[in-house]
Amino acid sequence: MTVATSLIPGLDDIVKRGDPRRRGEIAHAISQLFFQDAENLRPDVIDLFDNLLIDLVPHAELASRVDLAERFSRLNNAPRRLVSELARENEIAVAGPVLRHSPVLDDAALVEIARLKGQGHLLAMSERPTLSAVITDVLVERGDRDVVRRAAGNAGAVFSPGSYSELIKRAAQDGVLTLRIGQRSDLSGENLKQLLDGTLDVIRRRLSSVVNPVRQVEITRAMAAIEEATLPPGPRRDFSGAQRTVLALHRGGHLGESALFGFAKAYKYEEAIASLSAMSGVRLSVLDRLITGDRYDPILVLGRVLNVSWPTVRALILMWYGPNRTPADADLEQARANFTRLMPTTAERVVNFWRNRQTI
Repeated sequence: MTVATSLIPGLDDIVKRGDPRRRGEIAHAISQLFFQDAENLRPDVIDLFDNLLIDLVPHAELASRVDLAERFSRLNNAPRRLVSELARENEIAVAGPVLRHSPVLDDAALVEIARLKGQGHLLAMSERPTLSAVITDVLVERGDRDVVRRAAGNAGAVFSPGSYSELIKRAAQDGVLTLRIGQRSDLSGENLKQLLDGTLDVIRRRLSSVVNPVRQVEITRAMAAIEEATLPPGPRRDFSGAQRTVLALHRGGHLGESALFGFAKAYKYEEAIASLSAMSGVRLSVLDRLITGDRYDPILVLGRVLNVSWPTVRALILMWYGPNRTPADADLEQARANFTRLMPTTAERVVNFWRNRQTI
């Protein structure tokens, strides 16, 4: 420690009247002594270095401060006051390294900095190897899009229930954030359902393609639960028998327009819908919800995509009305005209949209 001691008498004059370059040189020289044997320094010796450097480093030129911030950020026993001072610098090139890496900064200091500093400081902080919930609460509350995305993608970050809810709310307008949240290992089943419920179909498909197989199964289950929740109240149709019938027709090579026409003509709704689902690739529950709506337009679209004849489409429309209702001839003629004018490419786009509403 003789070299450091010999520097002490001149420090006061350098601190008061030395230029930034001179301060940087002295700070560098003292820091080199620290780095030589940093792992073995006693706490009281570390405090001595802290007292020497705290008056020099903050006033050194920028290049020196950046270099020392980077080197001290990697040490478990770095001088605490100095690291705290560097972390609070407005210059993010100085504050960034210690905010990203320094184990010396505790949660209290990080929360204080997160509440006082700008988005650059928050972004650097969001990259720390671990982030407690008290820190992420502030990051989610104050952070901009980039900060929140980075925090959500940090596997070492912990989020409180309130912050998780806020993340999911913001994800409804941010596809990248949705993907980051969807890949988190701590995402609960309920949070996954909330995330998917507010997400565009294209993002759902993208998410399903990048997550692991276990999460893919969870996504499928969550989407089924969401779909089930959208169904109208009341008794649900049982399609199990109809599906067995349609499967047998398919295996025998007899599933086609003729079978579909026969089911519609006999008002066998379940068998007709199961046939349409198998032939079009649209999930049965989706078709059921579409065709039980207020309009029969989905029947026209499906008929055009499947390239079936007008008599089959007419039989499906009559099935839609039911055996106790008879549509006017003018209504059927209008339906025929609409079916004739419907372009196959337009119908295909609509059906693709229905298919895309299903999770992969």
